[in-house]
Amino acid sequence: MNGAHDMGGMDGFGPVVPEPNEPLFHAAWERRAFALTLAMARPGGWNIDMSRFARENRTPVDYLSKSYYQLWLAGLEVLMAERGLVTADEIAAGRPLHPAKDVPVLTAPDVAPMLARGAPTERDAAVPGRFGIGDRVRAKELHPRTHIRLPRYVRGRIGTIELVHGAHVFPDSHAHGAGEQPQWLYTVTFEARELWGDGADPASRVSVDAWDSYLEPAA
Repeated sequence: MNGAHDMGGMDGFGPVVPEPNEPLFHAAWERRAFALTLAMARPGGWNIDMSRFARENRTPVDYLSKSYYQLWLAGLEVLMAERGLVTADEIAAGRPLHPAKDVPVLTAPDVAPMLARGAPTERDAAVPGRFGIGDRVRAKELHPRTHIRLPRYVRGRIGTIELVHGAHVFPDSHAHGAGEQPQWLYTVTFEARELWGDGADPASRVSVDAWDSYLEPAA
């Protein structure tokens, strides 16, 4: 999916200006949007990749006009509507308009244990890994209409395997309810000049985590 969220290496957005001592949340509603997204995953049954896709799968105008937690809230509305947990008229009204549904609820005492437990993505490998540290690989030119975690700016570029992480849940299938389909996961390092030409800093490199099906041996 080539969406507005894939901004790596793009020009025209101005300088990145870090905010000193930036708080986790800038307003109370942001904290609530984050909490609601986590809590509603229990009755909704979605996973982290479905949640990410719901935030990213929107037009450039829509995506770029929203702040970070506005995107979280918009994604939550999509996820809930898809599962019949909320209706369009309730979203427009900003309040319940229909009888409450009997669904499992994440209670306050359950929050801390759930966050501490996390959701590990490592799985047993069904086949040996194709690549090892030091191997030269090319990121494939992939442009699917669905979820993908390979940044556009590395597609078609040659890099070197830096780390081998074992097999992990494949987000591209996981985001669409097609199962975990674990694949080997690698960290691939790209020279800046390989990505952006001779004018790039020769001392700079970029490391990207890439699943096995994103890569092919470099010719």
